[in-house]
Amino acid sequence: MLRLFQDAKYDFLGVRRYAYAATVAVALPGFALLLFRGLNESIEFTGGTLIQVQARDPAVAEGSIREALNQAGILGAEVQRFGAADEFVVRARLDPRVVQSTESTQETAAAVDTALTRALGAGRYDIVRTEAVGPKVGAELRQKAIVAVLLSFGATLVYLWFRFEWRFGIAAVGATAHDILLTLSFVSMMNLEVSLVVIAAILTIVGYSLNDTIVVFDRIRENLRKYKRHYMFELVNLSVNETLPRTVMTGTTTLAGTIALLVVGSEVIRGFAWVMTFGIAVGTFSSIFIASPILLAIERRWPGEDARGARTMPPPRAPVTSPGPATP
Repeated sequence: MLRLFQDAKYDFLGVRRYAYAATVAVALPGFALLLFRGLNESIEFTGGTLIQVQARDPAVAEGSIREALNQAGILGAEVQRFGAADEFVVRARLDPRVVQSTESTQETAAAVDTALTRALGAGRYDIVRTEAVGPKVGAELRQKAIVAVLLSFGATLVYLWFRFEWRFGIAAVGATAHDILLTLSFVSMMNLEVSLVVIAAILTIVGYSLNDTIVVFDRIRENLRKYKRHYMFELVNLSVNETLPRTVMTGTTTLAGTIALLVVGSEVIRGFAWVMTFGIAVGTFSSIFIASPILLAIERRWPGEDARGARTMPPPRAPVTSPGPATP
């Protein structure tokens, strides 16, 4: 059976500075755009008008409604099926600069009604309800999303503190924070609309990145106990190479699914697919080039119980090989 990277001996830690440079190259443009332009938030966060439409023809597609709204100048509207096949929910806003009010809600509903009449024909649909979505609701959603991310960080830190050591927890949280920041930079550069679906993708990336990092850290812990009195630099490099087949195969198979969503998925899920595709790639990258170097730096400064016997400074031009049998 063919096993990829079975005897990998790459010097990942030796090229970590190039990885840092790549991170900065991706992060800086996105953060600059984020500072001057901000995120492209959806109506769920900024407020708008929600209109439930029931078509007389079940064959009506979401894309045709969205295209009709775009042609009428209602850009960025969200169209989703709601319940039955002939029911849709339209979230729209005529002018993002106008604070949502009763008048703007009525104007938006009238503009959507006119666009649907042109696309579907008069009497071919019914407007079931019209509601205003205030920006206060969006602020609460934004706050809950931030709290969810912070809680995941806290739970991870506590789990790794008991499962491994606090040093592993800090390194894992730092790598995951790196992934979230780079993903936000990517969202800003792509000008993707930040909706609840995109928030769900970011939270999924948090779980994926943490899981990938914990696999590498578990091997590092095993090698720290197995190979005593050897360089910490060697042990970390060896552990990354030993888990490389699993890291690559997991990332590749997961990317295959998200790329399929990106290629054949509908417009509604396109933002989720973009964020997941980038997040999986950067999560795999961080588990190799970010999490392990952070752990190495922490262990050099504050060596843990398992690492106290290991020499923390790297050997001169050490090859990436197995340290050999454990020293009694």
